[in-house]
Amino acid sequence: MRLRDRLWNPYAVVFLSNACIMVLELVASRIIAPRLGVSLYTWTSVIGVILAGISIGNYLGGRLADRYASPFFLGLILALASLGSLSILALTNALSGVGLSDRLPLLLSVVVYIAGLFLLPSLILGCVSPIVVKLSLTDLHRSGTTVGKIYAWSSIGSIVGTFATGFWLISWFGTRTVVLLVAGVLMLMAIWFLTDGRRVRAATTAAVALVLFGGSVGLLYSGGNLSRECLLETNYFCIKVHDKEMGDTAVRELVLDRLVHSYSNLEDPTHLVYGYERTYAEVIRPMLSHRPDLSALFIGGGGYTFPRYLEALAPDSRLVVAEIDPAVTEVAHELLGLSRETRITTHSLDARILLATNDVGDGFDIVFGDAFSDYSVPYHLTTLEFDRLVSDLLRDDGVYLANVIDGGRHGHFLRAYVQTLRQAFAHVAVIPSTSAWRDSPRTTFVIVASKQAIDLSHLPATEQPVPPEELDAYLAEEEPIILTDEYVPVDNLLAPVYRDSHGS
Repeated sequence: MRLRDRLWNPYAVVFLSNACIMVLELVASRIIAPRLGVSLYTWTSVIGVILAGISIGNYLGGRLADRYASPFFLGLILALASLGSLSILALTNALSGVGLSDRLPLLLSVVVYIAGLFLLPSLILGCVSPIVVKLSLTDLHRSGTTVGKIYAWSSIGSIVGTFATGFWLISWFGTRTVVLLVAGVLMLMAIWFLTDGRRVRAATTAAVALVLFGGSVGLLYSGGNLSRECLLETNYFCIKVHDKEMGDTAVRELVLDRLVHSYSNLEDPTHLVYGYERTYAEVIRPMLSHRPDLSALFIGGGGYTFPRYLEALAPDSRLVVAEIDPAVTEVAHELLGLSRETRITTHSLDARILLATNDVGDGFDIVFGDAFSDYSVPYHLTTLEFDRLVSDLLRDDGVYLANVIDGGRHGHFLRAYVQTLRQAFAHVAVIPSTSAWRDSPRTTFVIVASKQAIDLSHLPATEQPVPPEELDAYLAEEEPIILTDEYVPVDNLLAPVYRDSHGS
């Protein structure tokens, strides 16, 4: 018996191939995040496309196994799976400038886009298990045990691939390197089966496989497909930092996935670029003049622009930040001007968990909500239950400020968010970033919520809140939706804005 026959282990083959499928599925969400963001739509599409590929591959693999099953043919399938995995990197850049089709419904457009990247590799990998089953059924009396073990090891491989990717691989190596590792593992498996022990054929087959693999990697490298898109890739974000000129002022731009999250002036922390930040500053200006030692909680740190602003203007303040990604905080320290000796206290924890455990105390004058990333809205930070947690943290004369992205012409999420806040706060005002907000397909709104009435008459004319009667009429245009932990259809409410942004 040849060495290859003695070392034939169907369980190892399906373990590794199914692990590779799950690695690609987890990596898929990170690869598309800088282009489509992260939402219920993108996650649903990724899972659906991968499952569709596996299903089609299982069917085709079964048909092919009945006609061609052999170790050599299995090697061909694994080699194609390796090249298909590499195609993800090439197509990612090729499709990066292509918007979603405006000829298709939004959901179908997202599915088609993701299928263009991930359907083929998952389909080819789906062919592996049926071929392995065919090659393993030498004793029909034990066929049930054999197939059961193959299914079990397939599932174990999927579990290991899922945990390894989510917990370690992406943060250790980055998505492009992880895809290369998957392709490399599959090609090594392919070479093992393509070489059948005859020296000339083995050497020739191995050489062809290696040339194909090396040539594909070389083409990807020369085309810039292997260059790191991110300064740092974490389990939460693709983090990028760029130097920009804003007029005569040099600022540093923080990009999280596809959103320019903040601008930081390294020399002057009181310099605010974003309009909503300047609105925040105007709203709290009277409070700062009367209470220089105020307490403020920031839900989301990002570039720490506004925490640095408050620290500069009110050095005796108690400033607490809930930033879920510790790497974002480290980038703020290294590149965005956040001093290592800062008085700002950072909790690397989800804000909902932090507030629920009450590890930050209470008696806050201000809570800033800045965790909404483009259309990737953390739904658990929009619900009535969360709003009540915020309300409990605030003094009676405190204020909750949040920025929301929506389109006035649609406004489904804006209406639901305001209606929900009204259940926890007696007073809610909406400050749009443009006077033409009713016709805008996408704009930023600053929401001011408080237990007691807040005087906003000092705000500049361009930052006046929507008059109460106009706001009430706007809200009344749709049936009120109260966002709760049981019902929070944020992605559906933002769907029209998402479509306007991603249309071709």
